[in-house]
Amino acid sequence: MTAPDAARTVLRAIPSIPCDAGGPVFREPWEAQAFAMAVALHEAGLFTWSEWAEHLASQIRMAQAAGDADTGDTYYMHWLAALERLVVEKGAATSTALEQRRDAWDRAARATPHGQPILLDNDPLAARA
Repeated sequence: MTAPDAARTVLRAIPSIPCDAGGPVFREPWEAQAFAMAVALHEAGLFTWSEWAEHLASQIRMAQAAGDADTGDTYYMHWLAALERLVVEKGAATSTALEQRRDAWDRAARATPHGQPILLDNDPLAARA
């Protein structure tokens, strides 16, 4: 399945994705990357679109119950949280591994000079490992 075909499939399965006439709308590169990770993990057989939609809807409901105003600006934060939860539930990663990777990216971002690409190799702890 090509990327445009996958995007159309996701859009049919989860119609609440922010879109314009050209397809999904991403405000930041990480949002597109989170979208692409969900598509890739689905294509790898980790979950069905029904499972994905159920997890995303559950995540959004939890956020709304916690006070999220649901203005659309947090949509991909919910997307990422649902993806992380599903990946852990399916046994593809542990919550500890996800937290360690998130921390490594944070350290790498802080150690990277402005304007340079953020690489995990820039994590000061990676050099010690």
